[in-house]
Parts: sequence; C-alpha cells; structure tokens
Amino acid sequence: MNELCTRSAVDLAYLLATRAVSCVEVMDAHLEQIGEFNPRLNAIVTLDADRARDTAANYDAKRTATPALPPLWGLPIAHKDLVLTRGMRTTFGSTLFADNVPDKDDLIVERIRAAGAIAIGKTNTPEFGAGSQTFNRVFGATRNPYDPTRTCGGSSGGAAVALAARMLPIADGSDLGGSLRNPASFCNVLGLRPTPGRVPAYPTLNPWADMAVQGPMARSVDDIALFLSILVGDDPRVPLALTDPGARFYPVTPLDLRGVRVALTTDFGLPVQAPIRACMEATGRLLQSLGATVEIAHPDLSGATEAFHALRANGFRERFAALPPESRAELKDTIRWNLAAGEALTVADLDRAWATRRTVYDRVAAFFGRYHFLIGPTTQVLPFDVDQPYPTEIDGVPMKDYLEWMQSCARLTVTGCPALSLPAGFSSDGLPIGMQIVAPVRAEARLLAFAKSVEAATHHAAMLPDLLRADRYTARP
Repeated sequence: MNELCTRSAVDLAYLLATRAVSCVEVMDAHLEQIGEFNPRLNAIVTLDADRARDTAANYDAKRTATPALPPLWGLPIAHKDLVLTRGMRTTFGSTLFADNVPDKDDLIVERIRAAGAIAIGKTNTPEFGAGSQTFNRVFGATRNPYDPTRTCGGSSGGAAVALAARMLPIADGSDLGGSLRNPASFCNVLGLRPTPGRVPAYPTLNPWADMAVQGPMARSVDDIALFLSILVGDDPRVPLALTDPGARFYPVTPLDLRGVRVALTTDFGLPVQAPIRACMEATGRLLQSLGATVEIAHPDLSGATEAFHALRANGFRERFAALPPESRAELKDTIRWNLAAGEALTVADLDRAWATRRTVYDRVAAFFGRYHFLIGPTTQVLPFDVDQPYPTEIDGVPMKDYLEWMQSCARLTVTGCPALSLPAGFSSDGLPIGMQIVAPVRAEARLLAFAKSVEAATHHAAMLPDLLRADRYTARP
C-alpha cells in the first residue's frame, strides 16, 4: 500500500499545500488502492479515473498561479450515490435511475468542489438510502473490509468502506436513522450526524424537513472537523441553515476532561449484543481514568421510536406516493412497506408524532442540564452476514421490522442532537465496535473537542483491516 493512502486528510492537505507531493501523486496512489481492493469490497460503484487524473494534472499545472489554496485542494473524494453530481452517473441505488447523469450538483458537492477536492466517483448505498445494509439491484452488496463475509452497514456503507480500506481520505454521507453512524461503527471509521441545518442541503423535496441530514466521514477527529468546516454555513436557498462559520469547528483543541460530566449507557434501554455492552463499560472506565465524572444514565427516550416511524413514513409518502404503479413495483419490499405506512397515516397520527417529538426534545434538553455529553453504543449488533438484509433478533429478542435493530441511532435522530460515531474497540473476533458521543443541539465544536481527547487515549481508528495487512480474504462469487 502506498504510504500516501495511510495519511490523514489534514496531512495530505499540508503536503499538497507545501508542494511536498503533487496532486497527481496523491491521486495515483488512491486510484491504485481502489484498483487493488475495490473489486473485492465494492465500495466505489462509479469510477471516473481518467477525469480525476486529468483534473489532478490540471491542478498541478496551475499550482504556481494559485498562491492561496482551498482547504481540500487535490484531495480525492467519491460522493455518496444519493447526491446529485454534475456529469457523473448518480443512481440512488435504484433501477429506476440506473442510467441517470445529473446536469447539476447538490449543495454539498458544490462546496466540496469549491474547497478543491477532486471527485473520482460515487460510493455505494442501499436503494434510495433505505436501510442500514448496503446492497441494491444496480451494483450489488458492499463488503466489510474487516471481514468481507459481513456487511458494512449503511446507508453510507460505500463511503465507510472506502475510508477503512484507505481508498479515500474523506467521504460525504447522509443520515436519517443512523446512515452516517452505523457504517462508521461497522467499519472502524468516524461519522458525524450534525445538528439539522448545520450542513445545509439543497435541493430537497421539503426544505423544512429536519430529520435527514448530510455530514462528514473520515478516519480521525481532525479530518472530520476539517471536512465539516467547509460544509457548514448559510445558504439563502435553505431556510433551516445555521450561520456559524467553518472556523468555529477547525482546528480542534482537545478538551480537558477533568470535571466533564458524562452520562454513559451500555444499551439505551434496548437489546444490545454482549460484546458491545462490554466495550461501553470499558469506555466508561477509560473516561474515568482521564478525569471525567461518569454516571450510568441516559435520557428518557420513550415515544421516540413511534415518532421516528411516523415521520419517516411520512417522508416516504412525500417522496414516492406520486410514482405510477409500474415504478412502485420496482421499489424494494421494505420501501413499499414504508410507503404504505406513510399513506396510512392520519392527521392525528402526525399531530401525535410532532407532540411526542417535542416532549422527547424537552426531556433531552433537561438531561443535558445535568451532563455535558452522553455516550452509548452506536449499533445494537456487530456486523452481520452480508447476505442477511437485516437482523431479525438481538440476543433472543425478535425485531418487528427492518428498522427496529437501528433504534440506538434512530431514537437520537428525533432529538436533533449532534452525534459522532467514534471507534471504541473490537470484538474477540476482530469486528469493529463504535461509541456514539452525543452533545446538546448546535454543540458540534465542543463535541469534536471532547472526541479528540477520547481518540487520543484509544487509537482504535489506526487499526488496519487484515485485508490491508495480509491478503487473507477473497470475495465470494
């Protein structure tokens, strides 16, 4: 593996800015890594290597005429296959859009381009981003680099795998019920779900909807912060956009943990596999050794699941209800199920969901009056078989539907609080486990400072998959 692929985004940006390496050198290193490992992992599903290399060469040619470089100058990136990317195939993981090539960019892609990153392709996602297992009928399944017989999670699964396999230094993702956090946990990388409005999204079907957000993924807190700093800021087309400038989030100074009050939960009151609970207990002991005050507690999130289900189903109704019957028939079964649930909603159902969400938010705000941070498991299960659509039971507890196994993330979506999945350790058989660090709304800067202190004491994200250390695995047919 080329040493450049092991470097952080912050390091690469510095090397590029100081001309220690060229854009072409960085691009070629990552394209070689993609060529070596992507055929076995299926993380990057549309690749435009020639255009990426040409762009890198063009960057190098005009470097002398560019005294002040944008912050992501020359860094390769692949965009999640849910965001519009001008001139690049964008399928949404759906056979309905298998040949779609947009003529415009999503706002997040606009900002990444303006920051100097070079798009090389698209990362895989489940169909329309629905479900935390990355597979679809256009490109197939994406595999976990820590064990390619297992899933990478989702829906930003291709992004997480590309990062873990060192194919990319940064990747964008999105999150409704855990789609930034779940794959980050399964792949031993970082994924930040920001406060709604922190990363403005455009275009969107409903610009006032606030449960689905976009955000950064990377392999370190510093890289997450650098990436976040270019994604944030006002946009007149986005009514919920927050206005804090990027300089508020990067660079990150570690937080002194002495006197910091942390609420720790091993399960959020949900069924959680034993290795994950044990990892959370070890995290609590670590935080205490660093000077934090740790108490076993979590906010009362009762009603959050029901509110999430109703508001998510209503979003599916908004998006898919107008499809003709022949197009509906092309949707996967779980999307049709969610759409039917949305069409069955009454005004009273939605009134009740919004009232419940307000109550949950009030409880969580009061909870953060007593604690600075909440830490718990990102996922309720370890990465499972790549051929299994979703877990049907956890520790003997049956799951009622394809969403119930993700409630450790989805319940927190309802609160609007920023949440970061940070690598927390490994199971006895080497599968990654993530901790979810939650802060009060709009407190991303303090969340990143806290996470940087925790990261410095653990170094779990530096653990390479065996696939990269020794070629032990081969993908199944």
